[in-house]
Amino acid sequence: MQIIRLDNTPTLPPWRRPIALLFVMAMAMPVAFATWSALLNNFVIELAAFDGADIGWLHSVREIPGFLAIGVIALIMFIREQVLGLVALVMLGAATAVTAQFPSLAGILTVTMLSSIGFHYYETVNQSLQLQWIDKKKAPQTLGWLLSAGSAATLVVYLLIVLTWDRLGLSFSLVYWLSGGFTALVAVFCLLAYPQFESPHPQNKRMVLRQRYWLYYALQFMSGARRQIFVVFAGFMMVEKFGFTVADITRLFMFTLLVNMIAAPFLGRLVQVFGERRAMVIEYVGLTGVFFAYGGLYYFGWGVALATGLYIINHIFFSLALAMKTYFQKIADPADIAPTAAVAFTINHIAAVFLPALLGYVWLTDPGYVFMLAAAMALASLGLSLLIPRHPGPGHETVFQSRLLVAAE
Repeated sequence: MQIIRLDNTPTLPPWRRPIALLFVMAMAMPVAFATWSALLNNFVIELAAFDGADIGWLHSVREIPGFLAIGVIALIMFIREQVLGLVALVMLGAATAVTAQFPSLAGILTVTMLSSIGFHYYETVNQSLQLQWIDKKKAPQTLGWLLSAGSAATLVVYLLIVLTWDRLGLSFSLVYWLSGGFTALVAVFCLLAYPQFESPHPQNKRMVLRQRYWLYYALQFMSGARRQIFVVFAGFMMVEKFGFTVADITRLFMFTLLVNMIAAPFLGRLVQVFGERRAMVIEYVGLTGVFFAYGGLYYFGWGVALATGLYIINHIFFSLALAMKTYFQKIADPADIAPTAAVAFTINHIAAVFLPALLGYVWLTDPGYVFMLAAAMALASLGLSLLIPRHPGPGHETVFQSRLLVAAE
């Protein structure tokens, strides 16, 4: 196994450098995950006769591995982070490939659990490696380009589904096999083709909970709770309420990703110029309005055109979540990045484990109320974002420290 320190990587060919690996992973993961997401609602409704409660349970099970992402800390005591991330990516691809072979509630829950372990452990490690390998000064824009690369890969997947699903009479089984297999093969290639990159800051291999990171933890918790409502119910609504077919929902996803692919680098630049606090304020004000409008689709009978527009706008605001990553990068001890990424992922998924199942039952009686709750969560996140200082750093994590520093001077 070839191990190369980060400061020696400029001697490598460009395609074998850490940033190149991050881009390859950023484009490989969505091939499996985006296909799974695009086909899921139609698959479970058409072949497994799911209702709102069933889809809620499915997503609660899907989020259990995210809640257990803290297990990454134990695993990196024995496995290098880079290897763990790529093995998890193989697992995601393999589980996605066999999804359609189990068209029942029990079967879908089992396969979803396996693919979710791969997805969440990959994401935990990937976020850690991004913050370790990307220079702080370039982080917002580089993260924006990584988001754009992932969006581009997803766009290609959606385009292929739209162009071939009806024309070639594709089945759920074939598409899941092709997409999951591709992701698994790319991950195996990365395991074999890239050296192991050694960060200059050895990571703590124990759980890290620091009081000075409390605002980051709180933002992660609210983000996870709010995002779950969108992930679980927004797409489900488009199928259940507006009768979207596989091609319809994929076109929506495809256009959304096209917009994100263009917008993400600019959003990264926005965070770099205006700072994390202002970026998050913009995000949470926008999301509050979007979720209130989602509720209006049910309470006022607004139509499919508005629902489609809200879905696209929602994704644009979610892209600003990169500001949370760069906020933590600025305040963190470099040795805390890996364990805190695992802790943050667990915190992010606390509500995600029970919220989808609980709100699935609420959905059966009042779908609009589900989105009103999401709007309230966005308002709570807005309040937390106002506590971020203009220039965060170690010892300067919140506006309260800012005031203490001014008083000391």
